[in-house]
Amino acid sequence: MSNIPKTQIAAVVPYHGAALQIKNDHPVKQPSELAPGECLVKLFCTGVCHSDLHVSKDDWPLHASTPLVGGHEGVGEVVAIGQNTGECPVKVGDRVGIKWLAYSCLNCEQCRNGREQNCPKAKLSGFTIDGTFAQYAVSYVHHVTPIPKNLDSNAAASILCAGVTVYRALKYSHAKIGEWVVLPGAGGGLGHLAVQYAVAMGFRVVAIDTGLEKKKLCLELGAEKWIDFKEAQDIVQAVREACDGEGAHCAIVTAASASGYTQAVDYLRPGGTLMAVGLPGEAKLEASIFFTVFKSINIIGSYVGNRQDAVEALEIASRGSVVVRYECKGLSELKDAYNALEQGKVAGRVVLEMSR
Repeated sequence: MSNIPKTQIAAVVPYHGAALQIKNDHPVKQPSELAPGECLVKLFCTGVCHSDLHVSKDDWPLHASTPLVGGHEGVGEVVAIGQNTGECPVKVGDRVGIKWLAYSCLNCEQCRNGREQNCPKAKLSGFTIDGTFAQYAVSYVHHVTPIPKNLDSNAAASILCAGVTVYRALKYSHAKIGEWVVLPGAGGGLGHLAVQYAVAMGFRVVAIDTGLEKKKLCLELGAEKWIDFKEAQDIVQAVREACDGEGAHCAIVTAASASGYTQAVDYLRPGGTLMAVGLPGEAKLEASIFFTVFKSINIIGSYVGNRQDAVEALEIASRGSVVVRYECKGLSELKDAYNALEQGKVAGRVVLEMSR
């Protein structure tokens, strides 16, 4: 523990609306300062999520705590555990992941029903508490996730949020093996993982996105059908035709725009399910109430995942069924990563390595 520094490099948003700052003197919580149940993790890497961009820009209806270190897809080594921590499931030296959900009480109605992410006492990495855009992060021993030995840290980072989020949405979508699942935004960070989880779970995938690079990626990952939303004159009709002329059984909408949700209700077949996953800040979900009822459409919000969802998502990836496509950058390049995300130029994920 003696080699833990007093300060570190971290990406900090000092206050709402302020520009991101890379600081070289951000404090590191020392082992003696850790509360029972807390652990200090020396980070190897962290993924960059579209949610981090929203938090940095402060364009959600909910507002983050500031000053704030963002990030919630960190992988690193436990280097200290708070004194008097009882029944600790991890030990110093373990490789673990830090997720969006950093803490929940595990004893309320939401936690007991497997919705730990909806716990009223939840603490959120990179939103209500400091996250993983730093060399060290404090998290909680009962919520950090063990990383399978055969899974690369950089790949695991993206599974901790993007992977868990789409896996849970598919898991609770009511879709059955052999049924059609439509994925708007299929070539993006969440989307390219959703394609692979869907294929691994036995679903048939229609990928919606734009550009030759994303088309190539989606088809390589197992999508059966591709629709370019900039080329298709009628997205709804194109999806119906791709799905045997009847429409899709399920749509997992990860896009951060309202149009993806509105179209999904129209191209779903009767009894179909819309899984709302993306988080547009101010957009409204508009759909015909008449046809939602007439077609027996299900609309379900799916928000990240619980601890078991994370274990399952990582296990599937560790078997090689899901491969993360990512580009590596250094922590100092976070602003460039945000710009690329904002312009829709990221195919796959961006991972920041602390060693750079």
